Amino acid sequence: MNRALVFPGQGAQYVGMAADLAAAFPTCRAALDEADAALGMKLSAIMAQGPEAELTRTDISQPAILVASIMALRAYAAVAGREPAFAAAAGLSLGEYTALVAAGALAFADAVVLVRLRGEAMQEAAERVKSGMVALIGADEASAGRLCAAVAQGEVLQVANLNATGQVVISGAAAACERAVAAAKEHGIKRAIPLQVAGAFHSALMAPAADRLRAALARARLADPRVPVYSNVTAMPVTRASEIPDLLVKQLTEPVRWADSVVRMQKDGIGEFLELGPGKTLCGMITRTISGATLRNLDKAADAQAFAAG
Repeated sequence: MNRALVFPGQGAQYVGMAADLAAAFPTCRAALDEADAALGMKLSAIMAQGPEAELTRTDISQPAILVASIMALRAYAAVAGREPAFAAAAGLSLGEYTALVAAGALAFADAVVLVRLRGEAMQEAAERVKSGMVALIGADEASAGRLCAAVAQGEVLQVANLNATGQVVISGAAAACERAVAAAKEHGIKRAIPLQVAGAFHSALMAPAADRLRAALARARLADPRVPVYSNVTAMPVTRASEIPDLLVKQLTEPVRWADSVVRMQKDGIGEFLELGPGKTLCGMITRTISGATLRNLDKAADAQAFAAG
């Protein structure tokens, strides 16, 4: 059975994440040290102790989740004596960078620095315009798009995340988001839930962040991934380094097609998904999107030991 490694995105963070991995496995502790050195700050202390408000900041949570996810991958290798065999990799938004690290396309330390910059750029873009995101339950891309068109009133409001069957997130100006919440049921959408986020991620309002990220990616050292990495933008496999920068830039302003990526991976022969990193969010999304797949996750040291026990 072909396996894909999948990695969570922003929102998966929690104070104390990966602390037991660091205590149990020297290679995981080393990952924290490498990240601290790359950033010139004690990211490890914020991950372990918080405060939660600081860990939740976009510029902190993004590198923290990437580091915790790579620690989970290293924990698997520590107990199994080798990295997991896998035929593909993917990640939700920020998690796509972790997937590129796992696939050998991007060095770990370089990725930590890059996602810190990405988080800073997204936070700055968010502060330019009052904006937000709304989760739509019982929506698909078409119904979410119709809602956005109906209530935008000339402001930015667009589909941002296609997370799972029946779960879509829209993103845009704050007032437009409020109108969408009020009008959702009129458009046949069961629930509309405002999200606690810094701003309108994966929308046109992130264009300033995309410009800054483009410049950083132009300097990044990238290699061809060892296995296909499925792009959030296209839901298609990426196999060449030359394809990566443009897709990562587009990811900031275009929809994250996670559900489409999962469907495509299954069509391409993936039968097992191993979620590495904090939480089980992706396993939940995958369960709601496809059937017949084996789902496992590794977040804590006990999860790693379970793999070792077979």
